[in-house]
Amino acid sequence: MGAVDLSIDGLVIYYILLIIPLGLMLWLHIPMIGKTLVSIVRMTLQLAFVGLYLQVVFKINSPWLNSLWLVVMVGVADFSIIRGCGLRLARFAGPLFGALVAGTALPLLFFVGPLLKRPNLMDAQYVIPIGGMILGNCLRADIIGIRNFYESLKKGEKAFILSLAQGARLKEAILPYLRDACEAALMPTVATIATIGLVALPGMMTGVILGGANPVTAIKYQIAIMIAIFTGTAITVVLGILMTIRSSFTPYGVLDVASFSK
Repeated sequence: MGAVDLSIDGLVIYYILLIIPLGLMLWLHIPMIGKTLVSIVRMTLQLAFVGLYLQVVFKINSPWLNSLWLVVMVGVADFSIIRGCGLRLARFAGPLFGALVAGTALPLLFFVGPLLKRPNLMDAQYVIPIGGMILGNCLRADIIGIRNFYESLKKGEKAFILSLAQGARLKEAILPYLRDACEAALMPTVATIATIGLVALPGMMTGVILGGANPVTAIKYQIAIMIAIFTGTAITVVLGILMTIRSSFTPYGVLDVASFSK
């Protein structure tokens, strides 16, 4: 038995719940009511479009169409990371896109191939939702890690330049900042892994259960997706930083202020 369908009327009525957080914002004079309303409208329109589009994608189930949709998802994530970190689009779009592709594709293909043993590696039923979960976590981790890396370099610029002056190569000088940035980016995922199942039932497990599967099957899916997410975030954060170094430093090894949009 699959999940119970939701009526459009019932879902529209459910929006009434938003009066509570919006009322709290108004009472506490939190200046984000307009931004919240815009976000809710965007969410509704985006999900409505994606839902209609995915119905077509799932029906056709073309490997090329599925791959194209994943590329679009990576492109949107790429732009979001650059905007969230205050970087120049022209300099960082390519390197970050490559890092996201590597961090998403490797665990995704292992999930659909050796683990699920699907004959079609680009099966829409699996690659789109699983790829979206991996990519979404990579996006959050990249924003935390890359922003932490460059902000730490800006704050510790004197120590960084001193390290270069003492003979350290660029990759040696950035290593402490890279280490701290990766730790900050991966820590939320590690904390989630440590408490999963005890604090909350996560998305993958809940979705599989709502789809009518046995809870033990749902647990196995959740373990697999957490391994995929952790692997993907580690790859994309490290590659995302290392692949942007050439774009963000001058030939003399100094951080180039022209790399940042603000």
